[in-house]
Amino acid sequence: MDFLDPLFLTALLKIIGVNIILSGDNAVVIALAARSLEGRQQKLAIFWGSGAAIIMRIALTVFAVKLLAFPWLKIVGAGLLIWIGIKLLVPEDEDANIAGHSNLLAAIKTILIADLVMSLDNVIAVAAAADAAPAEFKISLLVLGLAISIPLIIFASTILMKLMERFPIIITLGAALLGFVAGEMAITDPVDIDWINANAGWMHYIVPAAAAAVVVMIGKALAKRQIEQGAVVP
Repeated sequence: MDFLDPLFLTALLKIIGVNIILSGDNAVVIALAARSLEGRQQKLAIFWGSGAAIIMRIALTVFAVKLLAFPWLKIVGAGLLIWIGIKLLVPEDEDANIAGHSNLLAAIKTILIADLVMSLDNVIAVAAAADAAPAEFKISLLVLGLAISIPLIIFASTILMKLMERFPIIITLGAALLGFVAGEMAITDPVDIDWINANAGWMHYIVPAAAAAVVVMIGKALAKRQIEQGAVVP
């Protein structure tokens, strides 16, 4: 296996981008759940909660990649990715309802449950990015992509959130990346890949770019409407 293969490196960069954009909220949840613990217990809650979440995410992602081999599921997954990308651009009210726990096991349980709910978008996006690579690279990409999530979730949350607040273009580029991956995913579904390869190879370039543009345009439009209606503060 050539780890310098352009296809491998391109897919890995997509996975890194997806993790950078989608792991920030998970890190915030972990911090909130462990905030009432003291000293060593707080570190243990973050360590064990994050470790369990990563193991769970690996299992979910491998399962997701297997499912993508079935007809129509890539198209459904592409639709979900487009929705996730649009949602990324629409501002939401701050959610401060994650309970902090003074009990170590309760904090770990909260971290695990919250990460399960919040990781579905990450799992779908990582699976889609890995699926675009040659078959011999997929497992390696999944392991590397999910390993990258560990430092992002545990150590980099504050930096990531500050960067996104200071440079909102990062969020826009991340949403566009999700749209691009969704476009690639849709045109490689078993129901359409053979026809596209035989009759419309240009779709491999146009559809991902168009999907990225659609995500950004719809997301920005919805965000603007919410601000104008006063639903959120700009």
